Amino acid sequence: MKIRNKIILTVLPLIASALIITGTISALAARSGLSRIAMKFLGFKSQELEKYIDNQWNLLVSNNLDTNPEYVAVTKSAIRSYADTLVRSGSELIFALDENITLVMSTNGVEILPTEDDYLRQIFNEKKQGWVEFPLGDIARVGDAFFYEPFNWLFFVTDEREMFYKEVTEITYQTGYILIGALVASIILLIAFSSYLTRPLKTVVGTMRDIISKNDLSERVEVQYEDEIGNLAHTFNIMVNELEKAYQQIKGFALSAVIARKNEHKIRNIFQKYVPKDVIDSFFKNPESMLVGENRVMVILFSDIRSFTTISEGFMPDELVNALNKYFETMVDIIMSHNGIIDKYIGDAIMAFFGAPVKRKDDAAQAVAAAIEMQEALVIFNKEQINKGKPAFNTGIGINYGVVTVGNIGSEKKMDYTIIGDMVNLGSRLEGLTKPYKQTIIFSESVFHKVKSVYPCRLVDKVVVKGKTQGEKIFTAKRTLTKREKEAWALHHKALRHYYQKNFPEAIKYFQGVQKFLPDDYISQMFLGRCERYLENPPPIDWNGLEILTSK
Repeated sequence: MKIRNKIILTVLPLIASALIITGTISALAARSGLSRIAMKFLGFKSQELEKYIDNQWNLLVSNNLDTNPEYVAVTKSAIRSYADTLVRSGSELIFALDENITLVMSTNGVEILPTEDDYLRQIFNEKKQGWVEFPLGDIARVGDAFFYEPFNWLFFVTDEREMFYKEVTEITYQTGYILIGALVASIILLIAFSSYLTRPLKTVVGTMRDIISKNDLSERVEVQYEDEIGNLAHTFNIMVNELEKAYQQIKGFALSAVIARKNEHKIRNIFQKYVPKDVIDSFFKNPESMLVGENRVMVILFSDIRSFTTISEGFMPDELVNALNKYFETMVDIIMSHNGIIDKYIGDAIMAFFGAPVKRKDDAAQAVAAAIEMQEALVIFNKEQINKGKPAFNTGIGINYGVVTVGNIGSEKKMDYTIIGDMVNLGSRLEGLTKPYKQTIIFSESVFHKVKSVYPCRLVDKVVVKGKTQGEKIFTAKRTLTKREKEAWALHHKALRHYYQKNFPEAIKYFQGVQKFLPDDYISQMFLGRCERYLENPPPIDWNGLEILTSK
């Protein structure tokens, strides 16, 4: 935004606020003053009318004619004639109502509408005195009212509301017009004033653009004023002198930067085949971090081809390499599409992690999603293998979530960006459990808590893996469940509650229910065998359901 516009936007609200506040106060003061005068004028007429009525009535009373209907009627007629003399415009109206809300006197022809009867009756019943506002003949009126007891009449001295406030409305509009005119004049003056102030700055900017477009550092700004803007122009000229001196150095630095950039590009192209792109980017931004490790909560994924030695016997060496390359390419693409990093290939196994060098909130969910997609992609891969007359690959995937040490580990001659720690070992053990439990995916309880709201999960068992002393719940998951699977998994978890409570007969019923929905389900078959074994040979009193595994 231009400085001129900033000046206008800064000063104009101040001027506008002052004008609006002043105009509003003036308009309100004028409105209040005119309204007060008009109200007093109607009140004065009302008082005069009331005095006249009192005088006429007192004449009747003093002459003992107040009970004579003929003289009373003459008096009322005289009152109406006097009221006519008080009316000064066609919008004014003086009238009276009796207890039946009948128009007993009026200076002008008017009709009470049915919708107005109740409101006027309320005013009459209250014997309201002073200022009133009400509709009459479908016209809004304002005025002064008083009740005269001898006649039992309620008198009104009124004017049409629109006419009553006419002058006030005109003053309001005039004030608005004056405000608009003042604002327009202010804007014009502000534009002229700001243009005058910013003209030297435009000269500075124009010179700078000439220097940029022509690459001519000999250009100088004319110093027009002895003020801050003049100092700016003088300082700019000094800066250009220094830039001209440094120009040769800048060209030398630019050449060095181009050479360095080309070298960096070559290094990236070479090492991206071995090191993840995110890691390279991180090290280029912060080279000092290359030799520093850190503890971080991450997700570890292990994937292994089962019985690979047996499978490899059905391949020629070149065929085996081609099949493995295609398999790895498919699986690696899936892992990387979910922000995973390939740590290493361990023979036919893949070790990957999620959460470094960039940590994300959904690392665990992304790892499970990658595992599910890997198994889905494996089905397509195996179809192609079978069509070629080659054996299919069966894989198991283990996933863990916990604190590991991540960083460059090794020596100055050979380093790997990798992760180490007990949680890594547990991830490897979980992958190993996929074979005895006949599951394609197994993950730890820490992963389960992160993905249970995303994917349907099934508790597989409680185990103590080799090398550990504490138990671990292990789970599996699917992208979606069929209706039969939903029923079976629900029964499975009910069965496990009874199983871990040593209520084996009840657990058998539920596991048998799982078999009805999923006859080939290995997990329920395994637990049925355990329940039958524990019925014959009950477990010890301190049994907690953990299966202690002695193999990897």
